[in-house]
Amino acid sequence: EGLVVTVVVNWLIKPFTMAALGVLFFNYFFAGLIPPDDAQAYLAGVILLGAAPCTAMVFVWSNLTRGDATYTLVQVSVNDVIMVFAFAPIVAFLLGATDIVVPWDTLLLSVGLYVMLPLFVGYLTRQRLLAQGGEAAVDRFKSGVQPFSIIGLLVTVVLLFAFQGEVILDRPLVIALIAVPLLIQSYGIFFLAYGVARAWGIPFNVAAP
Repeated sequence: EGLVVTVVVNWLIKPFTMAALGVLFFNYFFAGLIPPDDAQAYLAGVILLGAAPCTAMVFVWSNLTRGDATYTLVQVSVNDVIMVFAFAPIVAFLLGATDIVVPWDTLLLSVGLYVMLPLFVGYLTRQRLLAQGGEAAVDRFKSGVQPFSIIGLLVTVVLLFAFQGEVILDRPLVIALIAVPLLIQSYGIFFLAYGVARAWGIPFNVAAP
């Protein structure tokens, strides 16, 4: 049940609600506050964001909520595999539907660099560890790198905000406007998934991640 909720919310609901909110706010509600060209760029940004589940952060949430580690790994793996095939077509469809030029080369490069390459490297690493010491070697490797992976992820988030600090300080109103649909989307998707998980009786350690 947990995987069903994850897949349906991440791939059949979230990209489309994010695009709808982006159009509603940037093309209508904020039309007089943001230049049209900038509004289109922000709309493209929220579409890209909405179509890409942040699978890396799932490990952080799972650790913070003491989630089921095995389920978390399966959930992330399933989402990554779906992302390989679904991300570019969904983004292309939504960008095209909102009259934004579809940058196919950028989309495919992003999928290759940020999804397929890590999956391939992870597969090779696992196969090498299995050949050297079996599942025990894999478990030792995972326990050894887990703290560093979480720290690295958090450092990446901090650096992303730090590098954009000047933009954030120079254009606080724009940042606040962009945050509105993102916050509505984030809380809306959270409560939707939470409500379905609760109604379905999904255990906390599965529903939380």
